[in-house]
This record gives sequence, structure tokens and C-alpha cells, in this order.
Amino acid sequence: MAGGGFVAPSSGVVFEAKITPIVIISCILAATGGLMFGYDVGISGGVTSMNPFLEKFFPAVYHKKNSPSANQSNYCQYDNQGLQLFTSSLYLAALVATFFASYTTRQLGRRLTMLIAGVFFIVGVVLNAAAQDLAMLIVGRILLGCGVGFANQAVPVFLSEIAPTQIRGGLNILFQLNVTIGILFANLVNYGTDKMKGGNGWRVSLGIAGIPACLLTLGALFVTDTPNSLIERGRLDEGKAVLRKIRGTDNIEPEFNELVEASRIAKEVKHPFRNLLKRRNRPQLVISIALQIFQQFTGINAIMFYAPVLFNTLGFGGNASLYSAVITGAVNVLSTVVSIYSVDKLGRRILLLEAGVQMFLSQVIIAIILGLKVKDHSNDLGHGYAILVVIMVCTFVAAFAWSWGPLGWLIPSETFPLETRSAGQSVTVCVNMLFTFVIGQAFLSMLCKFKFGIFLFFSGWVLVMSLFVVFLLPETKNIPIEEMTEKVWKRHWLWKRFMDNDEDYVGGIQVNSIKPAKW
Repeated sequence: MAGGGFVAPSSGVVFEAKITPIVIISCILAATGGLMFGYDVGISGGVTSMNPFLEKFFPAVYHKKNSPSANQSNYCQYDNQGLQLFTSSLYLAALVATFFASYTTRQLGRRLTMLIAGVFFIVGVVLNAAAQDLAMLIVGRILLGCGVGFANQAVPVFLSEIAPTQIRGGLNILFQLNVTIGILFANLVNYGTDKMKGGNGWRVSLGIAGIPACLLTLGALFVTDTPNSLIERGRLDEGKAVLRKIRGTDNIEPEFNELVEASRIAKEVKHPFRNLLKRRNRPQLVISIALQIFQQFTGINAIMFYAPVLFNTLGFGGNASLYSAVITGAVNVLSTVVSIYSVDKLGRRILLLEAGVQMFLSQVIIAIILGLKVKDHSNDLGHGYAILVVIMVCTFVAAFAWSWGPLGWLIPSETFPLETRSAGQSVTVCVNMLFTFVIGQAFLSMLCKFKFGIFLFFSGWVLVMSLFVVFLLPETKNIPIEEMTEKVWKRHWLWKRFMDNDEDYVGGIQVNSIKPAKW
């Protein structure tokens, strides 16, 4: 079948594989790329709420925030395009970097691409921690963004290719688990550095990012590349040896032969991005793009980027706002663990649909509370309502963390065939970074304009994405990547129409000269 890029037997063979220590260790090391990404997401919100940081780089925001005479709406005190650029520039850089990362992932391998990401991270951290002016700060963020682009391109593909089918979902979600751990770690660091004297706490917060950066770099040095990547680059003997090692069995010939055939077919595709646009690849492309857009329009990154700023806006004190951000970060981690244990048992659709209901209700409740209690120039939130807001934010974060967070990365990584996998992952990361940039750049301004309505805006999107899951997202639980076409796309009420001419393709390559079908 063409689903995974190679011709699978019609009997639906399941390749023999044990869950070996080397697979677990490799996946844990590779997933530290998520740790770095999560730390970058979490650290910016805390740093941008610190007065010494604002005074040095964004004095206009500092004076607006701390001037008692300023006739400024509660919702608008952080509305500043430069401040938002500090956060969002990272994701714009990641968007551009992912196209280069697609080439290195394919030509140099998944492992070396992760190593390049680690180097970008380290240099970016040094510039950020030592920043003397806004330009130096932004350049550091851009380099961090390059690291994010390379890591987010290589790591999900690495995890999907090295993991046995029966635990592919759980191991792939290690990436998202590390994202959530990175966010929690960043919130804890911010909580500590905010209390530091001398006004350099923000430097420590930005500098500690060197820890996950070094972990990713060291991890990339020690892991082995995937058999898929090695065979794709013509290193057949090495690929076979690695396959035997990671599967823990000598009976690897069937899977090895499939990978060799997949590689042969993939090499015949001279223009993977052009091939990605062909009719038979339309379902994977549409779903991958939609998942990335929807993931950002849940509103999760708006909350995670700016959690301390958001809680400050709602009337929490500085320490209380950071403390509340730590709570939401902890909920994020624990709920992602739930996803690891349930994704290969309950399936992808069940988690997404349950979370849709939970996120929709929690955001509507938050909007109602803020609409009644937090006005432009007065704040009557009260202790009880403040706690309820935190609980609702945690309810929202929990739902996201066991659904749209990990599955937004997992589903695209397991559905593209080998000949378009690097290109498909590149588009996935690019779209994700584009809309992460849009939300990061616009959220504080949207909060100023929409006020409590910002949560109604995101809840409306949650309703739309839940309907998308109901009608257009098929279940991919426990289905080998190489059999997606036969067992998923050909059986879906809509997507099967794009497989009408599949008999004219072998492993995704057109063998008969036919006119391309129109959409």
C-alpha cells in the first residue's frame, strides 16, 4: 500500500518487534527537543511580566504598567507590538528554518538535524542571556527559532520511525510531554528568579534554557539514526544492523525489505513538495494543515505564552500570577501523561472529541466570569472567583494536553508516506509556526480589543474543530504506517474519493500514464 511509502502485503502483516531499551532511551533523548521548545514557550510570559526586563527593553510598557495616573484599561496594559515581537519572532524564524530542515532531515538524516537544532539553541541562549539591547535580544530569539524549526521537523519523524507500531502513539507523545515539562520548568524558574535582587533575574531565566539545549545536543550525539533514514541514504547494511538492534529480533527481513522498497520508491520522487500536492496525498495534507491551525486556535499558546501577564491583568499580584502559571504548567504535564497511556487504547478521535467539550465549556465559563467581574478600570474579581478562573484555566489546559497538544503532532507524523514524509512534516511545522506567530503577535492586542470576549473567540474555534474531527478525521490507532491507505483513507466516506486511481500507483508512484484527476 502507498500509505507508508512501501508495498505492504494485502494480508496486513504486523512486523515482529520487541520494546527494546535502546528504543526507549533513544526516544527519551530525542524528545528533549520538546523540552527546549516548551521552555521557550513558558519562559517568555514570565520574563515579559518582570519589571527590570520591561524597564530595560520596553520602557513604554513599564511606565504604562506602573504609572498610577495612566488612564489605561486593565486589558490593555501590556498591549505593545515590540513586546509581542519578542515572543513571536522565535516562531517566525522557526517557520523559515523548517524548509532548510526538510532538506537536512532527508539528505543528512534525522539525527544530524537534531544536532544542528541543538547548536542553534545554545548560541541563541548565550545571546539572550547576555543581551544588552533589543536587537541582541531579538537576534537570540531568532536563533532559538531556527533551533525550534529544525527540532520540530526532525524529532516527530524520528520518534514515529523508530517506535514499534503498538506503542508508536505513546512514544511519539514523549515529544509533547517534554514540551509540557519545559513549560512547567520555565514557570518554576520564573517564580524563583522574579524574587532575585539586582534586577538580573530575567538573565538567569533566559540563560537556564542552556540546560535543555545541551541535553538535546548531547542526545543527538548519542542516539542512532533511524533505519528509514539510513536506508534512504543508501547505507543498507548499517540500516539493517540498526533495525535488528532496535527491534530486538533477528526476524527483520520482511520489515527491512519493505523499507528498502519504500526507499527505492521515495528516490523516484524528485520533487517531494510537488508530489505532496497530488490528489492521492490531499487527505494527509488537508488534515495536517487543519490540525496545526486548530491547535493554535484553541487558544492554548495565548495562555501559555502570557499566563503570568494574563493573571496579572485579571488582578492577581505578581507572585500570585507566577504561582498560578506554575499550577497550570503542572496540570499540563500530568494531563500529557494521561495521553501517553490512553492514546493507543482509546484512540485519537475519542480524546479529541472529549477535550473539545471540556475546552468549550471552560472557556465560556471564564468569559462569563470576566465579563461580569473585570471591567476596564475596575477589578472586582474577588478571591473566590479568582480561584474559579484558575480552576477553569486548568480544566482547559488539561483537556488540551491530552488531545490537541500531542495529537496535533502525532497524527501528521504517522500518516504521510515515506516519499512525502519530510516535505509533509515541513509543511506541518511551517503552518504550526505561522499560526503560533500570528497568535503570539496578536494576542495582547486582541485581549485589549476583545477583553473577556477573547475566550468566546477561542471557544467558537473549539466548536469548529470538534465538528472537523467528527466528519473528516479518521481513526489511526494501531494501524501500521505502511497500511494507512488501505485501512484508513480507502474506508473514509470522503477521503476514499481521492484514492479512486490508487491502482495506478505502486507505493505512491504513478505507473500508468493517465490524466491527473481534478479536485
